[in-house]
Amino acid sequence: MSAPLRFDLIVLGAGPAGAAAAVTAARAGLAVALVDKAAFPRDKLCGGGVSGRAQHHLRRVFGDLPDGLLHPVAHIRLRHQGEDLGLQPCVPPFATTMRAGFDAGLRGLALQAGAQDFAGRRVAQLDPVGAGVTLACGTALAAPLLIGADGVHSAAARRLWGRDPARLAFALEVEAPPRPGPDVLEIDLGAAAWGYGWAFPKAGGLTIGVGGIAARNPRLMDHMRRYMAGHGLPGGLRIKGHHLPFGDFPAEPGQGRVLLAGDAAGLVDPITGEGIGWAVHSGALAAQAVMRALAADSPGAALRHYTNALAPVHAELRRARALRRLVYAAPLARAIARNPAIQRRYIQLLQGERDYADLGAASLLRLLRRLALPALDRLGPRR
Repeated sequence: MSAPLRFDLIVLGAGPAGAAAAVTAARAGLAVALVDKAAFPRDKLCGGGVSGRAQHHLRRVFGDLPDGLLHPVAHIRLRHQGEDLGLQPCVPPFATTMRAGFDAGLRGLALQAGAQDFAGRRVAQLDPVGAGVTLACGTALAAPLLIGADGVHSAAARRLWGRDPARLAFALEVEAPPRPGPDVLEIDLGAAAWGYGWAFPKAGGLTIGVGGIAARNPRLMDHMRRYMAGHGLPGGLRIKGHHLPFGDFPAEPGQGRVLLAGDAAGLVDPITGEGIGWAVHSGALAAQAVMRALAADSPGAALRHYTNALAPVHAELRRARALRRLVYAAPLARAIARNPAIQRRYIQLLQGERDYADLGAASLLRLLRRLALPALDRLGPRR
């Protein structure tokens, strides 16, 4: 067997988190292997919403993006079980994207920065202790540190910790022809249990989907078909499905010399389902932790640096997770849907203009209780 190819860092997964890690490390002069089982461009099941927070992190980490990667949408319409709750402006504009082109564009920037391309090659063996991998083609890669950014079904994450299926979300979506008229992004807060429906206009098409906690949506396909019918879509369109780590994340984002980022680390907002922004941010943070550890000739310290840097993100996700059981209680969701002030706050959260810490938990809970105290009582004791 030939000697392994040696790098400073191996990144598994070339989506937004992996590309962010690779571009950050490569621009700092590290030798980076960027590995993905897929050849690019490749399809990726995703609503394709790019919030204001995500746009901020994309600009900060990647700089100027290729033209046409993002499609701006200036208005959002909220619905509840099909009922129109009104049209509101998106300031700054929300954005949508087709993930095949988006992911390929970000990966391209990482390769331009100097990351070495190992796309289209599956990992046959992963050594979480030595941070090495052997590809299915027989090529071995070695590095002091590895970043697992290979999605919700991450091979790296599976080696380190198991996921509780009851805490995963599941989403269904279809790609439909574009609608005539101005682009409007739609969110239906009652299209699924502990989740929502969406209609995201994109350049040349429209993505329609529903998603929510898998354990609470045994008939999600029925919800999807109703939602499609409500938008006048024919039943013959191909419906695709995928999992989301909807608030399911480990307290420590890795183990030993393996760091986890993006969906592999469970970094998806448990209320809005937004994940691209946290993926890009966490990928860059992981790479910065690697750079700091290697500069001090202490690769074993990388996980500690990364865990500390990621703490504000974990705190934000914990706040969202605590609020989720209130937000998605069915009677309460209807009350929220009819309150313009909370609608606006929801949109600000979706856009990334506000964090959950900005809402003021005590005042928000008081408002929610005034709106639907009987619904809260049915949820059980308040803590």
